[in-house]
Amino acid sequence: MSEENTENEMLLLLKTLVNKVNELEKAVYDKDNLLMKSGYVVVETPSPIISVSETGTDVDAIAKMDWDDIGKMMNKLEGGY
Repeated sequence: MSEENTENEMLLLLKTLVNKVNELEKAVYDKDNLLMKSGYVVVETPSPIISVSETGTDVDAIAKMDWDDIGKMMNKLEGGY
């Protein structure tokens, strides 16, 4: 009987938590909410975009480089000359 009682308590607790979360969502996404008006909370977020652009180095050119040339290039990238 105590196992059934525990299951009922867990079910009631879960229902209560779901209701609380739903109330919080309604409060946060309300149009009159200060967070929504200030822009801290947004409903639709921008999706990230990866743009493929030409870089200053060519992969084939690097593949054909000597190790000394690669070392010099890395020194330039790190700030050394």
